[in-house]
Amino acid sequence: MYEVFVNESQLILTNKRPKKSNGHLFSMDGDSILKAIDSLAKGKLEKAYLYHPDEDKILDIFMHKIPVAVAGGGFVTNKKGKILFIFRNGRWDLPKGKVDKGESIEDAAIREVEEETGVKGLKIEKFLRTTYHIFRRNGEYRLKQTHWFAMSTKFKGKLVAEKSEGIKKVKWKGPKKTKKALKKSYHNIKILFDDRPSS
Repeated sequence: MYEVFVNESQLILTNKRPKKSNGHLFSMDGDSILKAIDSLAKGKLEKAYLYHPDEDKILDIFMHKIPVAVAGGGFVTNKKGKILFIFRNGRWDLPKGKVDKGESIEDAAIREVEEETGVKGLKIEKFLRTTYHIFRRNGEYRLKQTHWFAMSTKFKGKLVAEKSEGIKKVKWKGPKKTKKALKKSYHNIKILFDDRPSS
């Protein structure tokens, strides 16, 4: 099973037919996929299911039907255990961005964190997970597949928001402020915190 977010609504890719899909079950062909995404994007549905019997192939089939943008992102902590956030489009987010041609996902994740926040000396600790969300570009739906990495840094310098990317603020946040920020964030970001082992 895979969770893909359309705005903040769920598109579930599954190989099990849900018992109560209430007409929200779609097949894995191009027209049905677009119909499901459109219904979620327009708020007609809160949740939709895309069904295919083969779990191993379900994501590949989906990714063949819709253009994919691959991105890398950082869940960055400093020496004090604070987490690096960016504020963009009225929400708290984590730094991430598109992988350039010929670039590894790890290198892209580090480069994007540096460019969006000004933080240097980043070290990847481990891969966290991959998240999926749908966005619209030039009137066409696309899938953003973001590979997230836990990163650490000893950086103590000035945080610099990349204004050209619409980033308004960059902040280090401790536990209390993180909890508050997550109330004004995205499901895909909250998932990363759910996965994180408590220290």
